[in-house]
Amino acid sequence: MTTRVPAAPERALHIITGLGVGGAEQQLRLLLRHLPVDCDVVTLTRPGPVAEGLTADGVRVVHLGMGGNRDLAALPRLVRVIRAGRYDLVHTHLYRACVYGRLAARLAGVRAVVATEHSLGDTQMEGRRLTAGVRGLYLASERLGSATVAVSPTVADRLERWGVPAPRIEVIPNGIDLDRFRFDPARRARTRRRLGLPAGAYVVGGIGRLAPGKRFDVLIRALALLPDDCWLLLVGGGPEEHVLRRTAHQAGVAGRVLFTGERPGLPDGSPGPDLPSLACAMDLLAAPSEEEAFGLAVVEALACGLPVRYGSCPAVEDLPRPAAAGARQVRGGAEAYARAITEARAAGPGPRTAPQAAHRYSIARSAARLMDVYAAAVSSPSSPSLLGASPS
Repeated sequence: MTTRVPAAPERALHIITGLGVGGAEQQLRLLLRHLPVDCDVVTLTRPGPVAEGLTADGVRVVHLGMGGNRDLAALPRLVRVIRAGRYDLVHTHLYRACVYGRLAARLAGVRAVVATEHSLGDTQMEGRRLTAGVRGLYLASERLGSATVAVSPTVADRLERWGVPAPRIEVIPNGIDLDRFRFDPARRARTRRRLGLPAGAYVVGGIGRLAPGKRFDVLIRALALLPDDCWLLLVGGGPEEHVLRRTAHQAGVAGRVLFTGERPGLPDGSPGPDLPSLACAMDLLAAPSEEEAFGLAVVEALACGLPVRYGSCPAVEDLPRPAAAGARQVRGGAEAYARAITEARAAGPGPRTAPQAAHRYSIARSAARLMDVYAAAVSSPSSPSLLGASPS
């Protein structure tokens, strides 16, 4: 008797809510570089910088032009795109895309539907409060899929508490390109010069969307408690940038806070350093968010050999402590972070080599595990019911 090997999909469609600069969006671009599948992407809204990057990589990107959460006219448009593409599998990312994408895939006749849960916290998802309505709609759409990928065991536990059956959950962590983030002293010196940083500056970095949940205001207030040779480099853009700039002025540290924006650029308008170069320029990464699903910025910083002080990071917390010896959790506000940064600086610079934790989160490993999920979904004889029953 021979064992049948599950067949992998030949064509897959990824559906995501938007393609501005964010962790889930950039993770999708990196993943597609490593998946041995012909993939297209549909973005429901905001075809921003990541859409441009995907296009440059040779990926076909379709902008659905969805007007908002209740733009139901987008559903038949999405069904038509899926049918026209003759996809073997549909993979959805982020809340709105999961709700609409799973239903559209089933209406289009695609049986294999996988979703990745990137951003489920204890009290919020992608900045929206976790009301009974949000949870109910999520669970109803989840039953139309084949499997839900959690980016950490912490997220898997949250999904189970919500009511997603454990056999439908697969834990596949986010991945990074270790070679891109390897520390390079020449790149560090060059990037610091381009940013106009003083030669002896101690640079604290913050990486992520400038949104309230990231708590970057804590770092600005902490900076006011630190010596004048300490600087803060905030990498990312978002709705809180004007608030954070005002906070820096009020704290008297505006001259020591650098904002790169979503697309780092230089004062003359030329393109600025990329994220690995900016990480090289830092001396420490601080991530004060208290509710994360994974903590991708922390893992990228560790890959660059940076010490890290964080509020929440399942990517580290789910591992034995020696795997990420340079990472320490900080509880509290500006004073606590000022103390933690002072202590890290006093300890002196480390060797800037990637710890075991960073190697654990290789994008090649994550892509290989995802292919196993794809193969199981495509080969499954069961088919989710549009009436909401889970597959047997």
